[in-house]
Amino acid sequence: MAKRSDKLKRLVAVQRHMEQMAEMDLALTTQQRQEVAETMDAVAAALVSLNPVHRGFSDIYAAQIGKLRQKDVMLAGVQQMHEMRIVRERTKADRLADQMHEARNLEDREEADNAVYDLIDQHVAYGKDRSR
Repeated sequence: MAKRSDKLKRLVAVQRHMEQMAEMDLALTTQQRQEVAETMDAVAAALVSLNPVHRGFSDIYAAQIGKLRQKDVMLAGVQQMHEMRIVRERTKADRLADQMHEARNLEDREEADNAVYDLIDQHVAYGKDRSR
């Protein structure tokens, strides 16, 4: 028969894995935001460049910066969602871990109580055998 603490231990492992997945999603989103920021810097540098080649594309650069800003805002929202998800998954895992420890303590206490009862039963049985 599987103990409650063993079941909770498996749930904690699954929940920690969910937390790691959320952290990886956050890392990916953060990396994407960094790439967007670098692209925005490059486009802004081209926009203010004195190079005559870039002057002809100033309207395109301005539109591209607008799109990049929208993408950055969208990614910021996704990043915030991932951060909240990490907190939620971590909280669930911590609660399950606490429940697992409580269950393990109760199981240990029950085993100790049973061991004491067995000793008492053996002592009583030994006392009856000696009195005969």
